[in-house]
Amino acid sequence: MKRDHRLRLLAYLTIVFWIVIFLQAPIPQDPAYHQFADQRTLFGIPHGLNVLSNLPFLLVGLWGFWVVFGLATDRAQPAFVRPVDSLPYQLLFLAVALVGLGSTYYHLAPSNETLLWDRLPLSMAFMAFLAAAITERLDRRAGIITLLPLIAFGLFSVLYWYYTERAGAGDLRYYVVAQAYPILFVPLMVRLLSSPYTCGSDLYIAGLFYLLAKAAEVFDQALYAVGGVISGHTCKHLLGALGAYWVLRMIQRRRLS
Repeated sequence: MKRDHRLRLLAYLTIVFWIVIFLQAPIPQDPAYHQFADQRTLFGIPHGLNVLSNLPFLLVGLWGFWVVFGLATDRAQPAFVRPVDSLPYQLLFLAVALVGLGSTYYHLAPSNETLLWDRLPLSMAFMAFLAAAITERLDRRAGIITLLPLIAFGLFSVLYWYYTERAGAGDLRYYVVAQAYPILFVPLMVRLLSSPYTCGSDLYIAGLFYLLAKAAEVFDQALYAVGGVISGHTCKHLLGALGAYWVLRMIQRRRLS
């Protein structure tokens, strides 16, 4: 299939994706979302494991930002065609570090008000991830140009949910787009479009870790019921951080093809 046909296919699928999402009625936040299985206090910290399991996000985010910044300026073994191409990844890992802080704050006292500070950096991470794929698979200039507008859309999606929720008519549909579109379409872009870098298939593994994290979130109660040791939501944090690490691992290993 020619590149033009593949781009057309991505465009059609994108239109279908938006139509499917917005044919749905507004999606309010389920109040039961905040009732996590593991309510134990650990070392004086309420919801201890759900709080402490955010530390990997902070560590991977800071480490990733430092590594990407260094690789962008390393002329001996360039991991980027141009240093500016590293910007989506720098913002991605900065957002991952902020997820560690925002999610910690949320899990200390779960509510819609604290969940806002968890989802804002999450939306930034997803949009930066999408911008990185656009830079590497579609057009380098377009990826950098759309980076800030995409992040603005991600932040809007969370703020829109929050203010509609406070108005009594919560709507998560824009946030679903911000989270689901990159996870579904970046692997598709990897499959359909070439990249100037090696190791692109590592993004499949990163996406798999994300899907496993979402599955663990769904089975929060069931996993905690197995011995009462670790809950699905704690596993979600660990798997999500592992997915972010896998993106970092890809960047460290790859070369210009």
